[in-house]
Amino acid sequence: MTDSPAAARNVTLYRNGSVYTAADPFATAMLVDGDTVAWVGSEQAASSIADSSMEIIDLQGALLAPGFVDSHAHLTETGIALDGLQLAGARSAAELLDAVAASSASVSGTVLGHGWDETTWADPTLPSREEIERAAGGRQVYLSRVDVHSALVSSSLAAAARLDGLDGDGGGGQVKRGAHTAARLAARQLPTAALRAYQQRALTEAAANGYVALAEMAAPHIGSIEDLQVASAWNTTPGGENQADNAAGMAVPEILPYWGELATSEEHARSILDGLGIAVLGLAGDLNIDGSIGSRTASLRADYADAPGERGSQYLSVADAAAHLAACSLLGIQAGFHVIGDAGLDAALDALDLAAAEVGEQRVRAAGHRFEHVELADPAAISRLARYSITVSAQPVFDALWGGENSLYQQRLGSRQLGMNPFASFYSAGVPICFGSDSPVTPLRPWSSVRACLQHTNPAEQISARAAFLGHTRAGWRAARYPNPMAGQLVPGAPASFAVWEVEELMVQVSDGRVQSWSTDPRARTPLLPALDTGSDPACLLTVRDGQRLHASGGLGA
Repeated sequence: MTDSPAAARNVTLYRNGSVYTAADPFATAMLVDGDTVAWVGSEQAASSIADSSMEIIDLQGALLAPGFVDSHAHLTETGIALDGLQLAGARSAAELLDAVAASSASVSGTVLGHGWDETTWADPTLPSREEIERAAGGRQVYLSRVDVHSALVSSSLAAAARLDGLDGDGGGGQVKRGAHTAARLAARQLPTAALRAYQQRALTEAAANGYVALAEMAAPHIGSIEDLQVASAWNTTPGGENQADNAAGMAVPEILPYWGELATSEEHARSILDGLGIAVLGLAGDLNIDGSIGSRTASLRADYADAPGERGSQYLSVADAAAHLAACSLLGIQAGFHVIGDAGLDAALDALDLAAAEVGEQRVRAAGHRFEHVELADPAAISRLARYSITVSAQPVFDALWGGENSLYQQRLGSRQLGMNPFASFYSAGVPICFGSDSPVTPLRPWSSVRACLQHTNPAEQISARAAFLGHTRAGWRAARYPNPMAGQLVPGAPASFAVWEVEELMVQVSDGRVQSWSTDPRARTPLLPALDTGSDPACLLTVRDGQRLHASGGLGA
């Protein structure tokens, strides 16, 4: 006897919690039928529809909310940072070298490390490549700075990567620009199994923190096409079922793949896409117009405050960027750039003007282009972004780590730090914005990112927790032009992609206390989010993507 289609479906009722949904701000229960949200409502109604055919999960007061989308991440690099030598705690060159020496004894290949930040050291002097070589006992060493826009390398890696004479190789331990690209690619010559293992490590970490999707921002200067192909393969589904068919046999967050390679024409763009062997969402992401503030490679209009005469690096000309934007606009796909400094943003905006003059402003707007980071933007630049409907993909924890008094931004920029990461200004100007981590630059901790928006170091740029939460959820799907317009919300008919959180308190959190006091009145019918002033993030109990469990802990849904 064959089961009926209704009996074969997996139906789950989640009840006795708090459901974050626009359908009912007082909802305590949600019914999932297969990969779809079928119903949300009250506890009384849940009691009336519950039956023995369903799996019933008692939320025990937990919050069930849309799953997070990380709009800018690097899977392989994240896995390497999680499993490799972690250097965020190093406070001097000596401590860094000691860590390399301790690590090299247990490493058979290249010593890979991440996270050092000399701005936290009493003496910011960096070790030489010869000192790194000795500490590693002759092994090749690649240690990425926290911003991943420069690195420390050993003599043997420098020789293997043929750094001599490349732009950004000054002969010392730190390499930037072209020399950094060469060193990173030499250190990243990994077999397919290793790529998959590192990516699995990153995806497991993401699922354990409530992410249901990550935008993989691949680019030729970061890794190979094979790296992107391995990442995209995690989405493979057998027989149309919503269960990832991959080497690990596990359900994982969805990968939203981008490839940051420069196109010179519509034909060239098409040939790049054809040569990838996989479908991507666009030629966007980490196609660098400039670098980073920390490595002093972000392109600035005026000198760095702590390095007179230095204004960073511009990697693409306005003409080249315009050709790329025009080509992608003609194909109707997303283009985009990594851009951080104000001069870099000027170049990107001038490129938009040129592209619009060539193919028409409406075509440029319709393609849904995106710019990554956009950290330093004045009102005039923000207005131009809004004109072309450019989505800004930003990383709020950058401000939490490097904003404020005596910060990296203040060291590098002086008073210009107040113009960094202008989230409220983007919103007020109508610039679409989504949020991510740039992992491994900042950790996969979405509530820390929401908190960073709410507690921006510049009070004028603070936004509400609700706006930040939407930027981390529904806006992430929209920024990727996801085909299902209901993704990122929990209403009947929407994808069943969500996370369950153990929370201490639920409330409305905005920067204006008057608004907050009225919004928390139950009569306002405002959905509530976790209180983020407790000093700790909510704990993720369960992560579900399209009805499939990616992570379960604490006995909930196990």
